[in-house]
Order: sequence, then structure tokens, then C-alpha cells
Amino acid sequence: MLPRLAALVLCGLAFAPAARAQGNAYPINGEDGTPVLNHKVPEDALAVLEKLPRAVIVGNPNGDVTLVEFYDLNCPFCRKASADVRELMAQDKKLKVVLVPFPVLGIPSIQAGRVEFALAKMVTPQQFYTFHQKVFSGRGVVDGERALAVAAELGLDPAKLTKAANDDSIVAAMKAHVGAGDALDLQATPSFVVGDIAIVGYPGRAELEKAVKSARACGKAAC
Repeated sequence: MLPRLAALVLCGLAFAPAARAQGNAYPINGEDGTPVLNHKVPEDALAVLEKLPRAVIVGNPNGDVTLVEFYDLNCPFCRKASADVRELMAQDKKLKVVLVPFPVLGIPSIQAGRVEFALAKMVTPQQFYTFHQKVFSGRGVVDGERALAVAAELGLDPAKLTKAANDDSIVAAMKAHVGAGDALDLQATPSFVVGDIAIVGYPGRAELEKAVKSARACGKAAC
């Protein structure tokens, strides 16, 4: 039997949305043609997000464009986005991706998040990304036990990982991530920050790739 993860006080991670700005910054549409919410972010947003505790940088750490992804392991749209972002990184060798675990979809997500936050400190970015992809390759609810089981399949010691996941520093890091999402008005998963905007929801690969190309050309999500 896998070791038990400690419970987490949910009120400490309350997700209180900030006031939403009126209108979209750019005309971004999803794959079904529906407008996808997006709004401007402060100029220093990308730099601040890269420094979040337990955020993980994958792709090219010295890339010329940064794409930040806020995701929850129990978000079905995040699973689709994960596969597309992986393909984008394979295609674009100058893309830096910052993964920000954002466990806001209930107790299973928070328990799995404890494992993720512990892994972010214990393993290399590539090992973390391997875990990330393996979790999203499955189906069903991702809770603490399942996250530990996936980590064990990758050769990590569940007992050691559980001890790290139960450390009080995990709570502080989780609060930092949720606080960052709240400050940027990210009211859906996945959400992305690229160029000068936050995209709230998943617009699909084509729109995401277009935003990355525009950020490279002019520093904005649309030139």
C-alpha cells in the first residue's frame, strides 16, 4: 500500500476570482469558433511567474519566447493542451514553457498537487515533465495515490516522495500559485500567459502557436 498523504486545509487555497476586465484584448477564437477570453497582463508578469516556487521550466530554458501554462491534473482540456504544447516544443526549439501546477478542482487535485510540488524540487525538469506527460496519458480522476503510483512507475521512492509532499512548504507554494492565478484573473484551466496577455481557457493549438509566433515577432500576442 502506498504511504498516505496528509490532508490540506481547503480554505487556505480558496480561489477568489479577481474583477474581470471588460472585453477581450485580442480576437482569439477556439477550435469551434467561440471567442476565448483573454486580457492584458502587467509587463513583468512572465518574469514573475518564472520565479514561482515549484514552477518548472521545460523546452528551451534560454528560449526567446516564454509560454506559461497553468493547469490542473483533473482538467480534461489540460490533457489536450498538454499534448499540443508538447508538439509545439518539439517543433519550436526556441520556445520556453513554464509549467505552473494549479490544483483548484477539488480535493483529488490538491492531493495530486502535493506530489507534483514535491517532485518539482526533487527531480530534474525533464523527469518532472515525464511524470507530467505520463499522468495526462491516463484517464480518470488523478488523486494523491494515483500520482504516487505514477511516480513509482518512474522509479521514485513513494515513501520518500510522500514525506516531501507532506512538508509544510508545499502549502506555501500552492498558495503562491493560486495567488498568482488570482492576481492575473485566471478563472479557468488551462490558462496561458504569452506575450502581453493571459488566455483564459484553451484556444487550441493553432491559436496558441499563432500567439507564440506573434510574441516572437513583436512581443505581443497579436502584431
